Amino acid sequence: MRWRGWANGVVAATLLLATGASAQDEAGFQSFLQSIRSRALAEGVGPATYDEVTATLTFNPRVVELDRQQPESAPNAPIPNFAPYKAQHVDAARIGRGRAVYQRERPRLERIERETGVPESIMVAIWGHETNYGSYTGNFDLPRSLASLAYEGRRRALFTDEFIATLKMIDRGVPRDRLKGSWAGAFGYPQFLPSVYLRLARDGDGDGRADIWSNPADTLASIANYFVNAGWRPGQPWGLAVAVPPGLDRSDMTNRTLSPRCPRVHDRHSRWRTMAEWRRLGIVPQDGAWPADDVLASLIEPDGPGRTAYLLTGNYRVILDYNCSNFYALSVGLLADEVAR
Repeated sequence: MRWRGWANGVVAATLLLATGASAQDEAGFQSFLQSIRSRALAEGVGPATYDEVTATLTFNPRVVELDRQQPESAPNAPIPNFAPYKAQHVDAARIGRGRAVYQRERPRLERIERETGVPESIMVAIWGHETNYGSYTGNFDLPRSLASLAYEGRRRALFTDEFIATLKMIDRGVPRDRLKGSWAGAFGYPQFLPSVYLRLARDGDGDGRADIWSNPADTLASIANYFVNAGWRPGQPWGLAVAVPPGLDRSDMTNRTLSPRCPRVHDRHSRWRTMAEWRRLGIVPQDGAWPADDVLASLIEPDGPGRTAYLLTGNYRVILDYNCSNFYALSVGLLADEVAR
């Protein structure tokens, strides 16, 4: 009995501490919202919008927990093979759905590619990779999630900017109930952040709205506009799968350029060479077709020597701008190739 009483006391004390911490978080959260009000108004958010939205918000510890679970980019952490990721993200179901979307949306896709130079299949592949062609876009309340992450402080500048951008979307007429998405603030078919939506979302069908939540025309036009803004070069592939000869000398292939963004991703690429130079080194495309001789490319061997490698053009870097992960960018390119077959 004495043990049971002690245990009950421990449980009660734990609950009291948790309740106290929760109340402290909520008080701090509300104080934080008031502290950034003047900045939001100075950036153009209407006072009524700010006050009406923040009056409904409470701290969401779940999004903070999810953010803290994200793997850190430890410089010495081992990098897994690409093949398992590819099998999961460039699978028969995603390819089949992508081909169906590709055929259904051809008139729109053809027009957007003609206007922007961004390939139809790349637009479809981004849509497929981000939300499986719109089947799941997230159900977290964006203002609450972003404000909670900003308050927590690990990436305060980023999430404060995105919270204010969300309020600007409301001022521009986006309904409050549309603002649902991932725990980290991405939303809609292409999973744009609010600041990206404000800069790059486009009306693809002339109805005066940029609806990336349910409108394929607006979604595809917005993805293409993102790629144009990031520097897509019309007429060049993203890259190609190649076979590397067993005797290739890799001693002079090290990439000596330091990328200011996600350097570990770029460190896996070789130095740049023209397609003609790669051909002279014995590289062979798996499908037998070479891009133009003067197109520059780097080499990546994601599963090591003796396995499928890839030559990557400048357009591959545009895919990395969307999501700076070699596995992501390779899968988008490969899915695009399969969709277009």
